[in-house]
Amino acid sequence: MTGPAQGVGAYTWDRSFRLWDSYFALIWLATLAFVLGADRPGWPVRLTAAALLVPLIPLFVRIGRPLLRGDPPPERRALLYLVAMTALFLPSAILVGETRVMTFALVPQCFMTLRMRWAITVVAVINVVPVVGWALLWWPSDQDVFFNGLFAGVSLVFSVAVGTWVIRIIEQSQERAALIAELDASRHEVSRLSAAHGALTERERMAREIHDTLAQGFTSLLMLIQAVEAELGHDVPQARRHLALMDETARQNLAEARALVAGAAPADLDGASLPDALRRLAARHGATLDVTGPVRPLPAGPEVVALRTCQEALANARKHAGSSAAVDIALAYADDTLTVSVRDDGHGFDPGAPCEGYGLAGLRARATEVGGTARIRSAPGDGTTVTVRLPVSLLRSSS
Repeated sequence: MTGPAQGVGAYTWDRSFRLWDSYFALIWLATLAFVLGADRPGWPVRLTAAALLVPLIPLFVRIGRPLLRGDPPPERRALLYLVAMTALFLPSAILVGETRVMTFALVPQCFMTLRMRWAITVVAVINVVPVVGWALLWWPSDQDVFFNGLFAGVSLVFSVAVGTWVIRIIEQSQERAALIAELDASRHEVSRLSAAHGALTERERMAREIHDTLAQGFTSLLMLIQAVEAELGHDVPQARRHLALMDETARQNLAEARALVAGAAPADLDGASLPDALRRLAARHGATLDVTGPVRPLPAGPEVVALRTCQEALANARKHAGSSAAVDIALAYADDTLTVSVRDDGHGFDPGAPCEGYGLAGLRARATEVGGTARIRSAPGDGTTVTVRLPVSLLRSSS
C-alpha cells in the first residue's frame, strides 16, 4: 500500500487506527473464547492452542502497529512480521479448528502491509494450511473435511475480493488526499500571488501619487532655486516673488505628503471643488482655466484623476514646452462624462516614439482605473494636447 499521508488524511488515519486496535482485540478475545469453549479436543490441546495465541498480542503491539501506521510500511519487515504471526497461528489452528476465527484479524493486515502478490500468498496459507493440517492430524469424517474445506475456499475468495476492494478504496482515498493537499497548496499560492499583486498594485498607486505630487513639487523647487540664484544679483523683486512661490510649493508638498500618509484626498481638493482646485493649480503654473457645463460635486475618483491629469500635463509643459509656452486648461461637465484637456503651444513631440519616464503611462493608468480614456495629441513644432474623458453617469452625485 503506497501513497502520501498528509494533513487531514494522516490525522484521520491516526484517529481511526484506535478502531482497528479495538477490532483486533475483539477478534483475539472471541478466538480465545471459541478455543477454550470448544467441545473437542481435550483440555490440554485447547490450552496449548490458547497459549500459542497469547504472543500475538505483544507481537502486534510492538511490531504490527508501527508497521500498519507506516506509509508505506517497509515490505521486508512487514513480511517477517506476518510470517511470525502465521507461525504462531497455524499450529493453534491445526490443533483447534475454532482458532480460524483469528483469520478475520490477520487477513486485513496482509493487504494493509504487503503488495498484492505477497498478500494473496500469505492469505492463501492462512486459509488453506489450517484445514489441511487439521484434517491430517485428526482424520475427521469426510463430511467435516468437505464443509471445512468449502469454508476455507469461500473464506479465501472472500478475503481476496474484500482485500482487493479495500486496497482500491485506500488508493482512491490517498489520491483524493493528495489532490486535496495539492488544491490546498494551490489555494495558498493563489492567496500569496493575490497578496503580492495587491502589494504591487499599491506600490504602483503610491508611485503615481508621489510622481504626480511630491516629485513634481521638488522639481519645481529646484527650478525656482535656479531662477532665484540667477536673479539675486540684478532682479531682487523677481527673486523674492520666486522665493514666495518656493514657500507656497513647499507648503503644498507638505500638505500632499500628509494627505498621502493619511490616505485622504489630495490637498488641493481638501474642502474645495474641482474647478477651485484647478484654478489654484493653474495660477501656480501661469495657465488659464475654462470651465463649461453645469458644475456639480462628483465622487472622489473622477475628480482625483482630473486633478492629477492637470498636474502631470502642466509639469510636462513646464519641463518640455518651456516657460514661455502658453498653457490652457479646459474642464467640461456633461451628463455622462467629465472631460479635462490641457493644451500648450510648445515644441511638441512624436507620440509614437519610445519615451522614458512614468508620467504619461501613469496618466493613462489612472484614467483606465476609473473606466476612462486618455489621449495625447502632439507633433513636433505643433504643441501638445492631453485629453482625458471620465464616465460619471453611474457615479454622479445629485446636484
